[in-house]
Amino acid sequence: MNQNELTLRPEIPADWDEVEFLIREAFWDVYRPGCDEHLIVHTLRNHPETIPELNFVAVLYGRIVGHIFYTRTRIEYDGGAQEAAAFGPISVLPELQKQGVGSAMIRHTLPLAARMGFPGVVITGNPDYYHRFGFHDAAQHGIVMPDGSTGPWLMAQEFIPGALCSGCLHFAPQFDTDSAQLAEFETHFPHKEKRFSH
Repeated sequence: MNQNELTLRPEIPADWDEVEFLIREAFWDVYRPGCDEHLIVHTLRNHPETIPELNFVAVLYGRIVGHIFYTRTRIEYDGGAQEAAAFGPISVLPELQKQGVGSAMIRHTLPLAARMGFPGVVITGNPDYYHRFGFHDAAQHGIVMPDGSTGPWLMAQEFIPGALCSGCLHFAPQFDTDSAQLAEFETHFPHKEKRFSH
């Protein structure tokens, strides 16, 4: 892939169908049989938890090949709560993965999130991948999941040292999908066999 031909631009509503197809292709059979990431993004469209100013597509030769999706997340602590940003899913067509598309979208959008006034970004994912962008264990900030769990998979990046509060992290509830809703949503896409073997 020629990186010089890759362009990033804000996602627009006309992209939504193509983006959801892309997300499905990117995540199919990766973490479970099939996937639900495309439904998560679809459900969060036009929702207050979504940050449309940070949702970008990567375009190569006129085709959308990557997408990054941001939502608001909440860190609750005794007496209050702090809003931070989170991204995910981040999606790249399978044939173009590991060629810098995802990296380009992350590096482009993190400074935009900082300029919007967010104290930082909190994500879940593979630390071997995300540490290169300045993420580290969220436990260093005292940030844990609502059940108290944490681990290398829960990461944070502050834009100003000391900006993130300690507390329980709450992602948008739409990240928990319903199997019946997913089955209905799948009828809008071409059939794909589930071959999950992990």
